[in-house]
Amino acid sequence: MNNERTGERYSLNTALIHGGDQIDEQTGAVSVPIYQTSTFKQDGLGKNRGFEYSRTGNPTRKVLEDLIADLEGGVAGFAFASGMAAITTVLSLFKSGDKILISRNVYGGTFRVLDKVFKNFGIVYTILDSEDPGDLRAKITDDVKALLLESPANPLMAVTDIRAFSEVAHEKGVTVIVDNTFMTPYLQRPLELGADIVVHSGTKYLGGHSDLVAGLAVVKDKETAERLAFLQNATGGVLQPFDSFLLIRGIKTLSVRLDRHVENAHRIAKYLESNPDVSRVYYPGLETDPGYKINSKQARNGGAMLSFELKEGHDLNRFFGSLELISLAESLGGVESLVCHPSTMTHASIPEDIRKAVGITDGLIRLSPGIEDVDDIIRDLDRAIKESRR
Repeated sequence: MNNERTGERYSLNTALIHGGDQIDEQTGAVSVPIYQTSTFKQDGLGKNRGFEYSRTGNPTRKVLEDLIADLEGGVAGFAFASGMAAITTVLSLFKSGDKILISRNVYGGTFRVLDKVFKNFGIVYTILDSEDPGDLRAKITDDVKALLLESPANPLMAVTDIRAFSEVAHEKGVTVIVDNTFMTPYLQRPLELGADIVVHSGTKYLGGHSDLVAGLAVVKDKETAERLAFLQNATGGVLQPFDSFLLIRGIKTLSVRLDRHVENAHRIAKYLESNPDVSRVYYPGLETDPGYKINSKQARNGGAMLSFELKEGHDLNRFFGSLELISLAESLGGVESLVCHPSTMTHASIPEDIRKAVGITDGLIRLSPGIEDVDDIIRDLDRAIKESRR
């Protein structure tokens, strides 16, 4: 992060707290004020103080948008009412007849909006083997205008070489969009790896406390920034001032929280890997994971999300019902540990044949370790696994 006032270069840890010019110029408040207003008094016709109407721009939201742009290294950031609102607005950059290539593992909501909404407007998609740049090269036809990736992907934690895929895409003038929700800019910075647009569900690690719903997008160039700003204002799915304030506050502690999340995830992944009741663990922080080497090149570590499957002879209903500390719930990235069943929860909107084709089995369990004592989390898992034996 560059401080334009002093020319200093701040570390990312410092930028989490001081990015986005968070000192209120009018009062000197070090905590960003909540500008809970719908409109702003103008000094005359065509004369305003930088703001007119809170859908178009709000001072609290602007600090958040500048902050996420600083953290991702982009020219502009945009805050939306949800992660899906962010993705929907970004996809609205494209027009009828355009094709979007998507990771074979994408969040179910992303698949749903493409399959059930944008397809109605003539924007179509093709599923890509996002671990094979050769498959990308083979599938880039003249109508392909964007590549939408997740790495690690939800829920199988498949890793995509963002730099390699971006280079192939840019040879054909294809825009590269990366969903960086799982890693956040603290662990991975896709724009530096070649991506053009980064999106986040701010609901997850950035907010960090399961108390808000938000989406963010960051772009690399001014032309795209102008187009996305127009769409954000025109379609109106903006983040409200109070939620913007909460998200700014959550980001301030992102590094200390994520360090604990990752530490816990790695310990839990090692435990699951050695558990005789577990058939497979999906976590790119393990050296045995097929995505380990690529992930190590482009991310600080393996992140904090993992998935696993139990061996035959286990009852998933009994497993989930036996958990005491860990909650069965949608979402992830909060300070509390959460577990979910992707095929009936987060990815239920993906047709069964596609789920099975990409490896999302009915036995897959996704875990978002919180920041509790890791031994307590492991004891909870261990008891539930034993109770689930038939």
